[in-house]
Amino acid sequence: MQVHQLQSPEGSHKRKKIVGRGRGTGRGKRSGRGQTGQNSRSGGGVMLAYEGGQMPLLRRLPKVGFRSKWPTRYQIVNCEGLNRFEDGTTVTPELLKSFRLIRSLLQPIKILSEGDLKRKLTVQAHHFSKPAAEKITKAGGSATILALRDPMPEIRSTNRELARARKSPS
Repeated sequence: MQVHQLQSPEGSHKRKKIVGRGRGTGRGKRSGRGQTGQNSRSGGGVMLAYEGGQMPLLRRLPKVGFRSKWPTRYQIVNCEGLNRFEDGTTVTPELLKSFRLIRSLLQPIKILSEGDLKRKLTVQAHHFSKPAAEKITKAGGSATILALRDPMPEIRSTNRELARARKSPS
């Protein structure tokens, strides 16, 4: 078989339905939309979860939980990834970036306990899972928690000053 002999399978090319071109076509006048009403109008139809006036399912179910609009997204580093460093090394975010264990120095880092740690390291990160901190101390190292970097310090400080100015009567 060659390229010029290829054919598309039967029924793969369906002809577009042409409506509103006279009564003799079978889809004229009202174009297959029935008489009048909400569904015959352009853009018509009921909303997706509408149940005919019955209380919709989404409103019947209770509201549960909370999702922040600005979640703290950690860069994950597992304990087994720390085995590439020599004994006695202080593992900083800069060192993790140079070894391509993290992508950015601007986002916080979290150490998780996946795998075994065989080296005595001083690890600096923004967050540690409890098992990961235990593994690091068990191996003879230490886990140091770094302060989270404020992504917009100048904006927050000006907002605080504006709020104080509003509160204090002049």
